[in-house]
Amino acid sequence: MTELECLAYGVEQADEGVCLLLRMGSYRIMLDCGLKNLSPLVPRKEGPPADLVLCSHAHADHARGLLEFHRAFPQIPIYASEVTTQLLPLNWLQTDLQQFPRLCQALPWRTPVEFLDGLSAELFPAGHLPGAAAILLTYTPAGSSRSYRVLYTGDFFLSNSRLVEGLPLEELRGFSPDILIVEGTFGTARHPHRRQQENQLAERISQAIAAKQPILLPAPSLGLAQELLLLLRSHHNFTGRDIDIWVDGTVATCCDAYLDILPHLPPAVQNFARHQSLFWDEKVRPRVRRLDGSDRPLLQAPCIVLADETTDLSQYYQFNPEDWLVLIPQQPHRHVNEIRGVKRASPTKLPQPEATPATRRSKRVEREPEDVILPAVEVYLLAQHCDSPGTTQLIHNLRPQHVIFVHGSPTYLADLTGLEELHNRYHLHSPGAGTLVELPIGDTFLQPAAPEANYEGELTELDTVVTITLPSAVTADPRWKNLADTGLIEARWQGEELVLRGLPQRELLRQGSDRLVDWVDANSPLRQSCANCRHFRGQRCWNPNSPLYEFRVTPDGFCPVFEPLSGGED
Repeated sequence: MTELECLAYGVEQADEGVCLLLRMGSYRIMLDCGLKNLSPLVPRKEGPPADLVLCSHAHADHARGLLEFHRAFPQIPIYASEVTTQLLPLNWLQTDLQQFPRLCQALPWRTPVEFLDGLSAELFPAGHLPGAAAILLTYTPAGSSRSYRVLYTGDFFLSNSRLVEGLPLEELRGFSPDILIVEGTFGTARHPHRRQQENQLAERISQAIAAKQPILLPAPSLGLAQELLLLLRSHHNFTGRDIDIWVDGTVATCCDAYLDILPHLPPAVQNFARHQSLFWDEKVRPRVRRLDGSDRPLLQAPCIVLADETTDLSQYYQFNPEDWLVLIPQQPHRHVNEIRGVKRASPTKLPQPEATPATRRSKRVEREPEDVILPAVEVYLLAQHCDSPGTTQLIHNLRPQHVIFVHGSPTYLADLTGLEELHNRYHLHSPGAGTLVELPIGDTFLQPAAPEANYEGELTELDTVVTITLPSAVTADPRWKNLADTGLIEARWQGEELVLRGLPQRELLRQGSDRLVDWVDANSPLRQSCANCRHFRGQRCWNPNSPLYEFRVTPDGFCPVFEPLSGGED
């Protein structure tokens, strides 16, 4: 029997990156190299770690380790789509790549290429990012008429986005690979249609502009940032409006790289570029300009700033933070407080700018160090990965024997492997880093029991309230922290099922929100407002025991640790 195995060097997009070693017979194929540390790949007596490397796309969590890998093993060829080879250098902007002319070799779309005897690969567009590829590997052992096929999706998206057409599912339907290696970024979450997500975001930005709020959009420099910029350039909510869009740092560099790959972008984008500049335009409204350091003190409404999410965001709003709205993209593996400049670790006094027209207009006055002013922060969804229906749709159309889930938090991947509709039909795996998965084909294979994902509880109905009691084991899941963030939940009917959702702090603290008051009985002592609490100063809560500590709160809000002014005001 031909041996098929998959060794997971890295399976998460957040920290370790994605890197897989697939063994098909005697051949070893490395799929992506997003590792920050290549020490697991250091060869021992058996020689180089792989026979070749295939890169699915240019995002750092899939590609950042390729340059170091090439330096260590220059004899091992690296392959990717043509567009990916052009975008890869964005991962190493501080490095002169002219000394590595053969870093990555381009492969054509939809054309099988044989690398070694009996081993070939074929690339199909995967959506998600220009040049992103789903890789179909075919291996036929010598002297055998039986071929083995493995499809690796990389990051994929079935829906069309502004700058990328979705994965062409109809081309892959019926392939029936033996093994499908698929991402599970969003687990079992369900999302609205992509256009609905865009319209919701455009409407929120339009509202902020009407309220004369400057807007900051931190995003990954490659991919989402360009999607946002084209959305702002082409959506009917913004065309013709007197708005300045400023693009800073590496986001601008990546925009220039998109101009170099324009012939590979969708026909609608190419048609748009024939009539006006795709990104840079200071004449047609809304105007799009590069931002440099000298422009930052002059930023004022109506304006939108696109910046790399890894930079310190406070540099953009430091002179008038109370006026700004920061919109953060929703990403399952990250909390918004992890972004620099969104929430400070401890109160600090704001820097004093030099007197300029921009700073003289600020409402900011001298304040005590504890009265830190931060901008309003909200989270939006503009997905570039499939949700649960999209992932299961791909699996059901391909009908593999084995499905390996990667690229997601362990809890999200466990949710996917626990889906009954998948568990009853396929052999499911979600390996952790350093795990070897054996993949027997055609033999009897006992599927392990699905991971426990249900909790039995009790329901008690009283005169005025209903109490639902769950076992404490539910708190062991890392997602419990988000659900129990404020101690408040929202319930809604979904068919015959009642769905519970935690209400996060930032949703409760949105400007003008009075949802906290709505959730408390009028006769409850918690009805006392923040305005009457001894810890309410400078529009913020300064009670370390409160879940709203350091956050801006409305005077009519409340929390469970309310302390009246009569209790001893400072």
